[in-house]
Amino acid sequence: MQQQKLVKIVVYHAGQCDPKKCTALKLKRHGLIQLVHQIKHLPRKAVVLNPYSKKAFSPADKERIAKFGLAALDFSWEHAEKPLLKIVRGTSRCLPYLIAGNPVNFGCPTKLSTAEALAAALYIGGYRHEALKLLSIFKWGHTFIELNKERLESYAEATNSSQVVEMQKRWIKTA
Repeated sequence: MQQQKLVKIVVYHAGQCDPKKCTALKLKRHGLIQLVHQIKHLPRKAVVLNPYSKKAFSPADKERIAKFGLAALDFSWEHAEKPLLKIVRGTSRCLPYLIAGNPVNFGCPTKLSTAEALAAALYIGGYRHEALKLLSIFKWGHTFIELNKERLESYAEATNSSQVVEMQKRWIKTA
């Protein structure tokens, strides 16, 4: 039986958060991601999760993730906007409307931790097992999935970014 190839996950770490609460550092300690300290070291053609991207992440990004990897940008929310509005190498995508399950931003729409953002992209992109594995190292990891199960499932059914945006509009109306 052939072993499934793992998704390459790289996180740019800006070093702006409390190391005790940083989900990216914990993912690195568990060997689940690669950490880089300069944006230029992100994989060239990877899908980069960027909350300021004009295009929504969708299952259509699965093939690019399989070939080139998934990348996240780990900034403190207070300091994120200015550097994230600059051009970031890779293919930037923003995640659709989801609710944070982490203790720092619990219940806040769109204020996801790096681990939640990566898990959401993996889940929507058809890598559910990998998403659950990332979240399994956090006591609150299951909470993120429980809060967003229906949203994640619906986004995962979309075929492209436009459909995800339409679904997102419906979720925001019911929030």
